[in-house]
Amino acid sequence: MQTDVLIVGGGLAGLALADQLARAGTDFQLIEARDQFGGRILTQTIAGGTFDLGPAWFWPGQPRIEALVRRFDFPVFEQYASGELIYQDHTGAVQRGHGFASMQGSLRLDGGLDRLIDSLASGLPADRVMISARLISLTRQPDGIAASVERSGSATEFRAKRVVLALPPRVIAQTVRFDPALEPEQTKALAGIPTWMAGQAKIVAVYSAPHWRQAGLSGDAMSQRGPMVEIHDASPRLGGPYALFGFVGVPPDTRAAHAKEIVPLALAQLETLFGPAMATPLDIVLKDWATVPEVATTQDHAAVTHHPRYGLPPQLRTIWDGALLLGSTETGAEFGGFLEGALEAAEACASALHPRSPD
Repeated sequence: MQTDVLIVGGGLAGLALADQLARAGTDFQLIEARDQFGGRILTQTIAGGTFDLGPAWFWPGQPRIEALVRRFDFPVFEQYASGELIYQDHTGAVQRGHGFASMQGSLRLDGGLDRLIDSLASGLPADRVMISARLISLTRQPDGIAASVERSGSATEFRAKRVVLALPPRVIAQTVRFDPALEPEQTKALAGIPTWMAGQAKIVAVYSAPHWRQAGLSGDAMSQRGPMVEIHDASPRLGGPYALFGFVGVPPDTRAAHAKEIVPLALAQLETLFGPAMATPLDIVLKDWATVPEVATTQDHAAVTHHPRYGLPPQLRTIWDGALLLGSTETGAEFGGFLEGALEAAEACASALHPRSPD
């Protein structure tokens, strides 16, 4: 199969790039290894409501995602932050009114971020996108790049003038074969870029009533005891069902060894923090991103204690004389790691593929 641009990865960055190329009239093909688009964005229906199990927030002053939301005319609302915060120390003791709502002022998309993914994907020509298509190898050729792709147990070859890998750099380093091989410093640079939030697990507990709000609490909680170390309100813009979500502080390898214990412990923690009504949710769901091989590598199991300084290292700015581009959120120099960073990466790749003529 021949194309001008092959995009590998159907998360926000890959879909946004495909959208830009489609609108520019550029021939492209997008392939996604999993059986659905979205990458780290995942909105799931739980107890009749929709909740984000991956990223949930964006912020004022992030122009690309603001423009995308306006384009599709999706309702946006502020993260709920009214009421007191809960703090739990290492002994399990609980204090009210300790600290502030750390995500106050952040924005959420009514109905979940999958709405962006679905809108971008549905706007692309059906014959230009392909799911369940896993990139195996890339081979440099005189007139471009040959990509070997596995689909339904058989191999398919794509030939493209240029390829954009909209995948986490560490996943690229671990899963894609290159011929000729990348330079050692390039492989090392790929493996050295942490995949943002890849080692995280997120728990969402859904209720018929917002018991914490009724008790004068914001739903925000910080805990040194766990298993959840940070908790926030995840309820929809209007009405119910209502929810809290929490980031699990237990390391990935320990989570794997005690998988059946995490959710019951989290439920007990919610009851301790917010009261006995929390003992009976409509449902409670755990999403462990560290177990998704298209997102996390074993390197990502080590906790990232601060937001990395993202952007393309010099070694990765010109691969195969510019025929191979990188385009995940981790390549965004200003907003790397965020949703805005994925759109920043898509914009940068689109500019590289269609450089503007000097005025």
